[in-house]
Order: sequence, then structure tokens, then C-alpha cells
Amino acid sequence: MYFWKMNGAGNDFIVINNIKEKIPESLMPKLARKLCHRHLSIGADGVMFVEQAADADITMRIFNADGSEAEMCGNGLRCISRYAWEEKLAGNPILVQTKAGLAQAERLSKREYKTKLQNITLVKDKASIMVNGRDYTYTYVEMGNPGLPHIVVPVNNLNKQERQTLFLDGSSLCHHSNFPKGTNVNFCEVLDEGSVELLTYERGVENFTYACGTGSGATAFVLRRQNAVNSNTIKLKVPGGLLTAELVKNHEAANAGGFDLYLTGDTNIVCKGNVVDDATDDEV
Repeated sequence: MYFWKMNGAGNDFIVINNIKEKIPESLMPKLARKLCHRHLSIGADGVMFVEQAADADITMRIFNADGSEAEMCGNGLRCISRYAWEEKLAGNPILVQTKAGLAQAERLSKREYKTKLQNITLVKDKASIMVNGRDYTYTYVEMGNPGLPHIVVPVNNLNKQERQTLFLDGSSLCHHSNFPKGTNVNFCEVLDEGSVELLTYERGVENFTYACGTGSGATAFVLRRQNAVNSNTIKLKVPGGLLTAELVKNHEAANAGGFDLYLTGDTNIVCKGNVVDDATDDEV
């Protein structure tokens, strides 16, 4: 089974061309759990399967490290778009079908890709919540249809907070009863009118990741909507590097936000090879 290992700002993925490999859908969750294990296999935040699409260049199926299927992934979208370009499955721009709807990417350079994220389809403004004896204020948004869930949670002095405390609270928030399908948790701090510090606890990965593309987009949208930042171009400092979100006003957009949302960032091909893990091979 041939694979690419890629990452976008440290958010890492195993990419498999399922047009060629023809792995049954029923085996995808188990395969993702095995391949993503960082001590027993290749290790990644998720596995992306490239499949054929009727109305796009490719279809993107992404399974998290716990085997759950995600609606979409912003960093994964950049990586799979580069894969499609380099494997001559698409031109430029690249159209990608996801569970959350059609997405588009543009190749800016060898490593840099700009993606148009799905529309914001639901917004629930500021609400309060308590987990583990601590109070937080959050805004809930969904992107695409079906909606990819995110909460944006401002935290003062984010980098000085105890990481284990944020981890425990991130997990509790992710699986709180307020969010029936779970949620990604974006802890953030505004640094100035156009830059934000961001740390995301990802649903399905069940940990902090080096970057979350849709989380970056959701955070930029919420902070701009609430005038916590004054620029429509927002730099997001994530543990894996820097992402740039752009909000373009579009009153005709069929969404809850009135913006088209773009995300630009780096991609990196780490390695290419064959899976020879005996235990994994037995499954496929």
C-alpha cells in the first residue's frame, strides 16, 4: 500500500490514493487507527483517502487518528490539493469534494497553497460554560453542510497557561453535552489588530495539534465578527507555524457570516513509501 506523509503547519497526514488502492470503506476507520499510532506505525493526525469525484477533481475522505471520519480539514485540504497537483489529478485551481461540501484550492508556489473554506453555516454568539471548575466564554460556529463544529474560546495570557489544564479542559469542552456531535476547541488570544495566538484541541485526534486549518478560519471569522480584531487579513500563530486567514465580504454568500473565507499556508512532503507493517497488511 503506497502512501505519502505530508503536513501543513505541522498538522500531519498520511495520504493514500484510493483510486488505485481500492481499500473498502468498511476498513478505513481501523486502518486509520493503526497507521496514525505514532509508536506502532507511521504516525499522523489523520489519514486522507483520495477518491474519484463526479463534480470535482478529487474527493477527499479524512479519518482522524481515533478512526472517526471528519467532515473536512483545512490543513488537510491544502495537502491533498498539492497531492492532486503533483500527481496530475488536477490543474490549478483544484476542486475538492468533501463531506462538508465543495472546496477549492489555488497553488501559489511549490509549497504554498490558498484554500477557500466552506461557508459559515451556523453561529451561536457568546455563551458561558463551566468545566472542571473553570468558567469560559465561547462562540459556536459550524462550517459547511453537514456542519463542522468549532468553538472559539478567548484565553488571557494563553502561552502562560498550564498546558495540562488546557488539555483537560479542551477534552471536557470537546465532549460536553452542549455539543451533541462533539466540537473542536480553539483557545485563542488576540495579540494585536491583525494577529492571534491559537491552540486547538481537535475532535477525533483527542489532543492538541500543531495546527487546525478550519479552526484557524473559524477563529478569524469569530474574532472579526466581534471586532476583537480590526483587519480582514489575520495572521494566526499556531504551534506549527503561521497561517493567514482572509475574510472577503460577500453579501450574496449563502452563509451565516456574509464572508468568503480563505486560508493560506505551507505544505510539506515528508516522505513517500510503502506500508509493510505485518499487522496492518493483514487488515487490507
